[in-house]
Amino acid sequence: MEYVQVKRDRGIATLTLSRGKVNALNGDVVDQLRHQLEVLEADRDVRAIVLTGSGGFFSFGFDIPEFRSQTAESFSRYVSAFTDLYKYLFRHPKPVVAALNGHTIAGGCMLALACDRRVMVSGKAKISLNEISFGSTVFAGSTEMLRFWIGGANAAEVLYSGAMYSAEEARALGLVHQVTTDDDLLPSATRSASGLAAKAAPAFASIKALLRTPVVDEMTRREGASIREFVDIWYSEATRANLDKITIREG
Repeated sequence: MEYVQVKRDRGIATLTLSRGKVNALNGDVVDQLRHQLEVLEADRDVRAIVLTGSGGFFSFGFDIPEFRSQTAESFSRYVSAFTDLYKYLFRHPKPVVAALNGHTIAGGCMLALACDRRVMVSGKAKISLNEISFGSTVFAGSTEMLRFWIGGANAAEVLYSGAMYSAEEARALGLVHQVTTDDDLLPSATRSASGLAAKAAPAFASIKALLRTPVVDEMTRREGASIREFVDIWYSEATRANLDKITIREG
């Protein structure tokens, strides 16, 4: 089943996460998104990318019910693939704009942080790295991306609190670059992507690499240890008890 839809229009490719009601992330979604991003990197006719979700969620984050039955070894392999995905997205040579159509939670927020810009709908939608609220930690890479965008003090507040931020609150923090309406979300994100795509592509890619390579180097240096710690905490008795309470309603 295809969970990532692709549409090309006048040099802008739109990738849409489409997996049930909440676009929960699993191995298939990660593999398909990575594949499509690699295809678009090689496509000379594509100058920029918009990443969005279907329905009322950008992404719920990890498909927690699915992962309950997996061994720690299997889950570790998935987490490694997921963190490799956001590192690749973070350093993707083409402009990538996240069009946050709804709730953008945990792993979904990490994908959004890996993009060059984030445009989010106003209203009920929330954005959060809320892992601490159910007894989980995060990854070295996600903390580095968060610090890159909003600085250390604000990153600590976001991660320690596990707060769910509205688009306006996220804009004030620097988590989101623009707030818009449902109807104008994709047009706004496309305009943003087109504006970045209008820059000389080799220069944009070079400057992006100069800005982000030191961040990626630090992510890579610390990521393996953080994954092991994440999995240890995820499989601890207290965290598993909290995870068992989480359900995904697809109806």
